Amino acid sequence: MRFTGRSAVLAMALVVSAAWPALADKITVKDVTGRDVQVEAPVQHIILGEGRQIYFLAALEKDAPFKHVVGWRDDLPKADPESYAAYLAKYPDIAKLPTFGGMKDGTFDIEQAVALKPDVILMNIDAKTATEEGGYIEKLAKVGIPLVYVDFREKPMENTEPSMRIMGKLMGKEDVAEDFIKFRADSIKRVSDVLEKENPSRPLVFVERAGGYSDDCCMSFGNENFGKMVELAGGINMAKDIIPGTFGTVNPEQVIASNPDQIIITGGNWDGYVPGGDWVGVGYGADIKEARRKLENLTKRPAFTGVKAVKDGNVHAIWHQFYNNPYQFVAIQEIAKWLHPELFRDLDPEATFKELHARFLPLEYKPGYFVSLKDE
Repeated sequence: MRFTGRSAVLAMALVVSAAWPALADKITVKDVTGRDVQVEAPVQHIILGEGRQIYFLAALEKDAPFKHVVGWRDDLPKADPESYAAYLAKYPDIAKLPTFGGMKDGTFDIEQAVALKPDVILMNIDAKTATEEGGYIEKLAKVGIPLVYVDFREKPMENTEPSMRIMGKLMGKEDVAEDFIKFRADSIKRVSDVLEKENPSRPLVFVERAGGYSDDCCMSFGNENFGKMVELAGGINMAKDIIPGTFGTVNPEQVIASNPDQIIITGGNWDGYVPGGDWVGVGYGADIKEARRKLENLTKRPAFTGVKAVKDGNVHAIWHQFYNNPYQFVAIQEIAKWLHPELFRDLDPEATFKELHARFLPLEYKPGYFVSLKDE
């Protein structure tokens, strides 16, 4: 077919438009603080206000999780060195990514951020106060850089779904975000449906946050994060009436007096922060035998003297970073198995985590995220 005159011009325009990448459109997203933020989307250049935000970005960008990242905070190598090493092995160019300090500690370099010309800066909600006090939102707005808050830590059971939807909208990956949200909801339902049907008695559970990270005891969780995960898994969070917010501390005497039925300690490899510390190094591909040894060692501290959970061997450790990413449903399944082994005999959290990796994440799954004194 031959085109002449105006028809030829129209045909050429169609060819060019088909070959030319779609231009970004300005959209409005409501972040988890309720702010309406205008962003050019799908975004092409992102600054991650925390390195561990790669946990959820990777779930949306499985084939190329760092494709749009132009800078990130420097926390991942120390907070989760095994995951960082795995990502580095697969994507060696991330070693060249510009790194930032945090807004909370005042080391975020706004001039460096502006120079990288990001379409958006993602910030965790726990940095909100420092961000506002530093006037960062206004300073960035003057150069046309929007800042969007997400949350997987302060109120993760409330904010994970909206945060994933925000990210899906920003990345042009709404379908992937909805698939992930459904997988998460279905995985939690496998626990909640059984609990609703069987209505078992609920054991009293003490969750120690980062046990062994320091000599002090005992950091824990109020009625959110791991505290809420315990409740969803069929337990009673010991600290929910002691700690008014998400994070706080209970004293050793309170643990002894409460005499919990179960103890769960969050852990990770924190050699970068506390070399040779007593922390339990669970995580990606962790040495479970060594983790179990260190877990048992933590039960000898004064706070656990004579406690029922220790006597019965119902002491467990779980990957700390479940508190800061959208994979909490795996933790809920594992906790449910610890608290109600007979009810959840057929539930396999490892299989759930493997499926998560196979469907959504770029890394091959490696076990090592859980350990228990009940393990053989």
